[in-house]
Amino acid sequence: MLRQGHVNYHVHKPERQAFHIDAGGVVGKLLSPELKETRITVRDVRSADVHADFASDSVSFVESPTSVTDFSDPARWQATYDAELTTLLKDSLGAREVIIFDHTVRTDDPEATRKPARNVHSDYSVDGARQRLIDILGPEEAEVWSQGHYAFINVWRPVGNPINSAPLGFLRPSSVPEQDWLLLDLIYPDRKGQIMGIVGGPTHEWLYMSKMTPNDVAVFNIYDNKGQPSIAHSAIDLVEDESVTTIRQSLESRTLIRY
Repeated sequence: MLRQGHVNYHVHKPERQAFHIDAGGVVGKLLSPELKETRITVRDVRSADVHADFASDSVSFVESPTSVTDFSDPARWQATYDAELTTLLKDSLGAREVIIFDHTVRTDDPEATRKPARNVHSDYSVDGARQRLIDILGPEEAEVWSQGHYAFINVWRPVGNPINSAPLGFLRPSSVPEQDWLLLDLIYPDRKGQIMGIVGGPTHEWLYMSKMTPNDVAVFNIYDNKGQPSIAHSAIDLVEDESVTTIRQSLESRTLIRY
C-alpha cells in the first residue's frame, strides 16, 4: 500500500551545518539548519508485497509486547524494560552483549520537551560513533570492542496508543546514493557530536509500518563497524485516520551491542 506524506530533507551547503540542542542552556530549545519540506510516497510493510529485513535493509519490524505500561518515571520501569530489550536483541540479532545507554520519550506536542525528530537523518557519523563508543566504554574497553564486531542499534516503540500521526519512516539504504549523505554537527551546551543528514533524491524508497501499536517495535541499525549500512529515518507528516485525535507518543532506546 502506498501513502503520501511529507518529510524535511537537509540541503547541501558549502559550509558545515549544525543543530544546536538545548541551545543557550534551555532544555528542549532547538536551533536547526535549513531544511526542505518534501512530499514523499511511503510503502507500508503491512502490505504483502512490501518487505523490510534487518540483514539487507538495516531495519525490521517485530512484535515484542512489553510488561511496562507507564513510562513516566524511569526509576519504575527502566530495569524491567532494559531486560526485555536485552532479550529482544539477543534473540532477534544474535547479540552476545547488550548495553542500553539512553531512552527518549517523544511527544508530538508543541509544549513537549522532546518532540519527534522531523529531519531525515541517522544518529551518528563514523567519527561520531567511534567517539560515542569511547564515551560509553572508556578508551581501553572501546579498543577491545573495536577488534570485534559491534553496532549501535535503536529500538523504537509507540507508547500508550497506536500511532495515528507522525509515524517513523525509514529510507531503504540501497535507494540512497552516497552523495545524498552529509555530515552535521550536533552541538549541546556541554559536548559536541556528529550525525548524518540526507538531502532529497529521486531514487529514495520510504518504508514504514502503519498504525504501529505498543506491542510493535522497529529495530534499526545506526552504525556497524563491519559495514552494515546505517539507515536514515524521520517522523513523517502523515495522518492515518482524521477522526482519531490521540497524540503520537513514542520511546526510542539507544543500544550498543557486541555480536
